[in-house]
Amino acid sequence: MDKQILALFIPLMALAIPVVAIIGSFVLKIQKTRLEALRMESGADPALLAEVDELRHEVGQVRAELVEVQERLDFTERLLTSGERKPPAAT
Repeated sequence: MDKQILALFIPLMALAIPVVAIIGSFVLKIQKTRLEALRMESGADPALLAEVDELRHEVGQVRAELVEVQERLDFTERLLTSGERKPPAAT
């Protein structure tokens, strides 16, 4: 892959990761609001509460994976920016 094309993807990915995190946060907030509305309308359904807890757990896992991907992207970006240097010659 051409270095210029790769250089374009780095900022795009760096911007896409926080956008995905923000969207995920909004989805979680909407889900919490809907859950509270359902609780107020009727008694708490145990199956629904179990499903919501499972979804919260999955969102937590996605957030952890997102943090890991962002760290890897930062590392890759640092490698690419310092990659112009040649390794020391073996003796």
